Amino acid sequence: MSSPLNLVGAGTLKPASPGFIGPCIPTSARRPPTDGAWLHELKIEGYRFQIIKADQQVRLFSRSGLEWTDRHSGLAAAFLRLRCRSALLDGQLVPPDSNCDLGLNPLLWTAGEEPEFVFFAFDLLHWDDDDLRSLPLAERRQHLVRLVSLSEISRLHLVQIFNDGDRLLAEAERMELQGIVSKRWAAPYKSGNSRDWIKVKTNAWRETNKLR
Repeated sequence: MSSPLNLVGAGTLKPASPGFIGPCIPTSARRPPTDGAWLHELKIEGYRFQIIKADQQVRLFSRSGLEWTDRHSGLAAAFLRLRCRSALLDGQLVPPDSNCDLGLNPLLWTAGEEPEFVFFAFDLLHWDDDDLRSLPLAERRQHLVRLVSLSEISRLHLVQIFNDGDRLLAEAERMELQGIVSKRWAAPYKSGNSRDWIKVKTNAWRETNKLR
């Protein structure tokens, strides 16, 4: 028998719709794509999460599909302020420590111990009654920008995009960040491994984490 759903919010308990969706997983590469068909983002040090709102209920899921709503009830409550009936945001859950200290791993916290995690959104898979996954990334991004700007949630941030992948990677190297992710503008959202998303780690990160 499955365990009861962990929900945050008022009203009758019911399964949230949409539910967890298997994440799109980028393919590793040594260099980013160089043509104009791609956007580029810094790879933010954090934990891949989905935040799902359905009416007055919010649920949080890790990359593997495990639910962590009860351990992050404060964040879930904040996302009740999303200006929509329902939404599914894909992004990174980032602890207050800029180096993403493993001691702040969100999966290790129990209820009542939650620090001030924030969420950096980079994709929007559902909005109200619409499944956006078949839309090109360019259109999903437009919807995401609008939803974030309407909602005014202090713990919600938008992942910034750049046109020049090589320049962004060089800047990530200079700052000793993890790397960048390049995404094809015209691609729909597909669960599982994808060549429409390309991740490139910096040499600095590889050296620091070579024993991982």
